[in-house]
Amino acid sequence: MSLIELFILAVGLSMDAFAVSVCKGLAVPKAAARECSLAGLWFGGFQALMPTIGYFLGRSFTRYIESVDHWVAFILLAVIGGNMIRESLGSEEECSNGSMDPKEMFLLAVATSIDALAVGITFAFLNVNILAAAAFIGATTFVCSAAGVKIGNIFGTIYKAKAEFCGGAILILIGLKILLEHLGILF
Repeated sequence: MSLIELFILAVGLSMDAFAVSVCKGLAVPKAAARECSLAGLWFGGFQALMPTIGYFLGRSFTRYIESVDHWVAFILLAVIGGNMIRESLGSEEECSNGSMDPKEMFLLAVATSIDALAVGITFAFLNVNILAAAAFIGATTFVCSAAGVKIGNIFGTIYKAKAEFCGGAILILIGLKILLEHLGILF
């Protein structure tokens, strides 16, 4: 996986955290460096941790499904991306409060990084350097989440659904690229 592909994947994965951060920004009276940094640390940390866990889970059963790993990668990314698109098109507006309470942030960080766990499983089939990839995903999510709090505080919910939709589309396209490369259709 090239650096550009990893960057696009990292941005796609960070869109859930960005959307939640926008909601956090809506609810805080003033988005100071503390709020932006806390959101970035929580979401970025979990976006780095979850693919690492997924990678090691995936490595434990890679030999059993090596012949269909490209299909597994495609299906996982398509399901995750499709779910993000579906959520972006929904009429439910589910913004949380502005609290940075550790219990709430933990739950939000886990919820927004479940897709990164599945991507980590995909990484096991692609022989990705997991430490570098996870650090890159975490750093990208940190920046997106910190910016999301500030953007939410300034602009409101304008970007939430668009961010989720774009993130979902990116994940589906990356899954399709993996599948087409493996089938020899795309070089």
